[in-house]
Amino acid sequence: MTDHPFATLIANGSSGLLANHLPFVFDAENGSSGILRAHVARANDVWRLVPDGAEVLVVFQGSQHYVSPSWYPSKHESHRQVPTWNYQVVQARGTIAWRHDEPFLRGIVAQLTKIHEAGEPVPWRMSDAQPDYLAEMLRNIVGLEIAVTSLRGKSKLSQNKEDRDRRGAAETLRERGAADLADAMLP
Repeated sequence: MTDHPFATLIANGSSGLLANHLPFVFDAENGSSGILRAHVARANDVWRLVPDGAEVLVVFQGSQHYVSPSWYPSKHESHRQVPTWNYQVVQARGTIAWRHDEPFLRGIVAQLTKIHEAGEPVPWRMSDAQPDYLAEMLRNIVGLEIAVTSLRGKSKLSQNKEDRDRRGAAETLRERGAADLADAMLP
């Protein structure tokens, strides 16, 4: 969740199912299973359609990649393999609360900025913006907090394959730039 913070917020609103894609900050130190924080544009109706206290699901997609049956050595002997997809995800369930207060909004923007600007040669800071412009931008967002009630990790990493087949797929993934997924596949 920290390495792949851009996630899908899924909620059942008054107009039906909604999916929004947002960068989240996970606070593992608060709440029984942690708290997720983010913000949406005020123009996004999700905060009007999903009431405080509603149950939501947030899906964090980690490493993922297509796996060809040709990458399995046993395929060339028995021809008994099929294409698949390997992946890692975390599903966080919880209850949502909408936040409109300026200190919260300023805080979540500051956190997201600090995290995602960290790798920049000259990181942008909120103080780089004119105060009146920043205040206007903060009025145009709505914050959200999700009190996480359960976390469920799910991985499909060719774990049902022979060791040589899993290694063959992992080696090909590494060659194709998916080293993080390849590492997860190997013990």
